[in-house]
Amino acid sequence: MRVLLQRVSRATVTVDGKVTGAIGCGLLLLVGIRDGDTEAEVEWMARKVAQLRVFSDTHGKMNLSVQDVHGDVLAISQFTLYGDTANGNRPSYITAARPEAAEPLYEKFCEQLSGLAGKPVAKGVFGAHMDVELTNDGPVTLMLEK
Repeated sequence: MRVLLQRVSRATVTVDGKVTGAIGCGLLLLVGIRDGDTEAEVEWMARKVAQLRVFSDTHGKMNLSVQDVHGDVLAISQFTLYGDTANGNRPSYITAARPEAAEPLYEKFCEQLSGLAGKPVAKGVFGAHMDVELTNDGPVTLMLEK
């Protein structure tokens, strides 16, 4: 499982001209599920995201988590995080989980993270073409992998 985490001051996701998720200060997560991932990876990743200290304290140090700052979370499914570009010029997605396996794990991840963050996780639409807008704060961008 891979999550590209971005600390944002705001973010929105739009599908077919309709906003399906919008947040203020918090985290934008691009979520990739790999073939063979299980609920164990999902639970680990949800805890890691919820507890990762990427927000500044009163001294300007990144010592606070999204839980600590009561921040928002927007999670967007992103199978292209498993694009392999080692050979040729067209990425291979053979290691990405098939939609029928990935979607339930993505939903479980959002559910777990919602419980840990203490508020609903905003989402895109699984498998849809999405337009994502964000204002990266910092910028702070991290790749998490389990």
